[in-house]
Amino acid sequence: MSAKRAPMAPPDLPGFTYVDLLGSGGFADVFLYEQQLPKRRVAVKVLLTDRMSSGSVEEFTAEANVMAMLSTHPAIVTIYQAGAAKDGRPYLVMEYCPRPNLQVRYRREPFSIAESLRVGVQVAAAVETAHRAGVLHRDIKPANILVTEYNRPALTDFGIASTTNAAAESAGLSIPWSPPESFADVPRSDPRSDVYALGATVYTLLAGRSPFELPGQRNGAAELIHRIETLPLPALGRADVPVSLQRVLERAMAKVPADRYESALALARALQTVQIELSHSVTPIDILDDHVPEDIEEDEDDGLTRVRGVVSINPETTPAAGMTRPSAVTAPSAAAVAPRFDPAPVETETVARRAPAPPSAYEQTVRRDQVDLPVSLDETIVRAPAFDAAPPQQEEDAAPPRRRRTGLWIGLGAAALVIVAVIVGVSLPGILSGTAQEQPKPSESSKPQDVVASTVPAVTDVVGAPVDGGVTFTWMNPDPEDGDFYIVEAVSLTDSTGEAEPVEVPEITVPAAATGQTCVDVTLVRANGQQQTDPTRGCTP
Repeated sequence: MSAKRAPMAPPDLPGFTYVDLLGSGGFADVFLYEQQLPKRRVAVKVLLTDRMSSGSVEEFTAEANVMAMLSTHPAIVTIYQAGAAKDGRPYLVMEYCPRPNLQVRYRREPFSIAESLRVGVQVAAAVETAHRAGVLHRDIKPANILVTEYNRPALTDFGIASTTNAAAESAGLSIPWSPPESFADVPRSDPRSDVYALGATVYTLLAGRSPFELPGQRNGAAELIHRIETLPLPALGRADVPVSLQRVLERAMAKVPADRYESALALARALQTVQIELSHSVTPIDILDDHVPEDIEEDEDDGLTRVRGVVSINPETTPAAGMTRPSAVTAPSAAAVAPRFDPAPVETETVARRAPAPPSAYEQTVRRDQVDLPVSLDETIVRAPAFDAAPPQQEEDAAPPRRRRTGLWIGLGAAALVIVAVIVGVSLPGILSGTAQEQPKPSESSKPQDVVASTVPAVTDVVGAPVDGGVTFTWMNPDPEDGDFYIVEAVSLTDSTGEAEPVEVPEITVPAAATGQTCVDVTLVRANGQQQTDPTRGCTP
C-alpha cells in the first residue's frame, strides 16, 4: 500500500449527510453521503481546490454532461445530480456501487470464461451506446468498471472522454490497456481505440494480469509500451479457453486499427458467438440510441440486441428528463448509425518513456499534460463481495404448436395406465407378502434454510502494534470457514488513505501514518461472496 495525499474535508451539501471517505485521486476525492430525499446512499466526486483551473473545471463539467447523457444505460454508472458546493468546489452525485471493481476481482483470481464473456458483452454495449452518442471513453480498464448492488458491471470515469463537438480534447491513458496509436508522436483515438481497450480488459479478466505484463520480467511503463507496439498478443495459457475466443481477442487488439472490429457492437456479437459455441446463455446487447429511424427493418439477431432511448439532463439540476423518444425494437447495423469520428491530433508530444513505474502506478490513468503530478486512481466503491451474478437466460423463440384434442386425450389415457401399473407393481408384492413398504423419510436438504445463520459475522479485536516499517494489525474471525478472506483498507484519520487489499490471513502490515493515528477497516468475505455488513475499524493507540 502506497501513501497518498490527505483527502480534503468533505463539503457541506444541503440535503446530504457525510458518511465516509471512499477514495482519493490526483484530481478529486470521492465521499460516501446519505441523501435525505429520496433516502439512499450515494457517491459524491468532488474536484480538489488546487486543481480548479479553468481547464480542469471545464473537463469536470464535460464529464458531468457525458455521464448525464449516457447514465440511464444499465452498464454505465448513473449520475443523479451535479453542482458546486458552498466553498466553490464542483461535485457529481453518482450511484453508489458497493461491490469490488473488476481490478480488485481479477487481482484476486482470474474470471471464469462465462463471466468474462458476459461482462465483455455488457460493457461493449455501453461503449457502443457512447459511440453512437458521439463519445469516446478512452480509458476503459478493469478499475473503471464498478459493480452495482445487482451484480451488474457499470462503466465509469468519463473524465478523459472526448466528444465529437468538444472544443478541445484532454489527453490521458492507462498504459497496459492502451492501443499502439496512443503512443505515437501525434496520439490518435477513435472508436476502434476503445475496441482495443475492451479486448484488453476481457483478456485481463481471463489472464489475471494485463495483456503484455510478463511474469518474472520487468513490467515498467517503457517495457509495456515497447511490447504493445511490437509483440503479438501472448496466448492466454488456459486450457479452458477455446481457440475462437483467443482469435476474437487478437482481432480486437490488432496493432493496426483497420484490422480490428469496426465497432464495439461487432466485438459484442463476436463474444456472443463464442457463448453460443460453448452452449452458454447468450447475453443480450443493450444499446442506447436516439437516432434510430422509425421505419427501420428488424435485423436477424434473435432479439439479442435491445435499443433504448437517450436521457439527457442538465448537470446543474436533479434529473427530470424522461426518454427522448419511444423505444425501438432492434438495432440497425453499426455502420448505418455510428457517428463519424475524425481522428484529429490530440497532442503534439509523445509519451515520455521514463523509468519503470511500480505495479500500482503504471495501471493508473496518466495525464499527458501533467506527467509530473503524483498518479492516483479516483475510486468510487467499497471493496465488498464477489461479482458472481448469473447471466440472464435466453428467452424461448416461440411457443410450441397446439396439438389436436384427440391426441391430448390419448396421451392422458396412456399416462393414467402407466401410473396405475406403477402403483400396482409397487404395492401388490408388499400386500401379498403381508408387509408394507416404509414411506421414505424427507431428506435433510428438504428442510428450510436458516436465513439468519447465513449472516456473515463481523471480525473482532482489530489491534495494531508498531513494527519496523509500519504497523502490524491482527484480528479475530469469530466463525472461520473454508475460503474466508479479508478486504483491508488502511485509513489515516489526518493525512493519507491506503488502497484496499485482499488478504487470506488475519494479519497485515501497513505503512505508519506520518501524523495522527493509523487505522484499518477490515471486512470478512466468505468464499460465496457474502460479507459482513460494515467493516470493523482498528487503530493504533
